[in-house]
Amino acid sequence: CAWSIERPPGDTAGCTFCHTSSEERCSTCHQRHQFDPAVARHSEQCKACHWGKDHRDWEAHDISIHGVVYQVNKWNPQEFDFSKKLADADYVEPTCQYCHLRGGHHNVQRLSTVYTSMGMSNADRGAPLWKEKRETWVSVCDDCHSPRFARENLQAMDEACKDAGLKYTETFKVAENLMLDGMGEPMPKDLAPDWSGQHIWS
Repeated sequence: CAWSIERPPGDTAGCTFCHTSSEERCSTCHQRHQFDPAVARHSEQCKACHWGKDHRDWEAHDISIHGVVYQVNKWNPQEFDFSKKLADADYVEPTCQYCHLRGGHHNVQRLSTVYTSMGMSNADRGAPLWKEKRETWVSVCDDCHSPRFARENLQAMDEACKDAGLKYTETFKVAENLMLDGMGEPMPKDLAPDWSGQHIWS
């Protein structure tokens, strides 16, 4: 894409690594050289694309309570029997696949989360679509938790998203004011001869 060509090499590599492979391709989740459903049921398969500075899904999962339990127990076949069909699995904690591919279907979008990378775009503002998605989320969470617990956590995330939105707006205003004052460049070129000037605010 034209927008990608102009970006720094690190950004380009980070985006194109995932976005040039079709999401419909089986080998995106099932490794090409080891086409085994048991391998595809590990959360790490999702990490190949869902991590990094622009969408920290793996990092968010990895440091969550669910992620920690997964990391500690993933090699224990009594806690995670990856040879069983996903619909029959009784994991000690929900993997990415357990929630997003619930019932063994292949449509990840069907049970997508309410938030965009836990960002602020889909916080509950009363839209019927989000009400339906939230109830679906609650129905997944109540495999292990009470519906009340799931709803309380959704409400807490709404509040966090609204707070994040305020912080983002404040921060962007500071950066905008720095640009207007002529202080947008991180360092004068004579003090940073290696700086290529790629990260200028646009």
